[in-house]
Amino acid sequence: MGDIEQIKRLVSRYIKKFDTRNPFEIADCLGILYQIGNCKHDGYYMFMKKHRYIFLSNKLNSTDLKLVMAHELAHAVYDSKQNCYFIRNKTLLLNSRIERRANLFAAHLLISDDILKDYSGYTKEQFCQSTGYPEELIELRLK
Repeated sequence: MGDIEQIKRLVSRYIKKFDTRNPFEIADCLGILYQIGNCKHDGYYMFMKKHRYIFLSNKLNSTDLKLVMAHELAHAVYDSKQNCYFIRNKTLLLNSRIERRANLFAAHLLISDDILKDYSGYTKEQFCQSTGYPEELIELRLK
């Protein structure tokens, strides 16, 4: 089974188990701690003293906050012992395995089949304008 299928299964399992697509609620259910504050990066994941932490910038709008949280949540789940940073205009473009996996996780968590149906007549640009998600995210979701 490939990465995409494993990611889709895990996302589906979390949605069913916790009855939400909200990455903050899923983090709460998994015992992953997070904090929004003055950060140098948009977000980052850290493992320290046997705890998983996600730190998010208070400069993000609500859509970007959910996107960065979903991305960092993937690192907390898949890469729990590594520290990972979300850097705007770079992280969604990276091709490293862990960043690609985190981006795919975020895309499948945040963009449901129902949302795709609702916007089926839209171009990618229109979808992005309407939802606030970057084009790279919708492209990952459509693959």
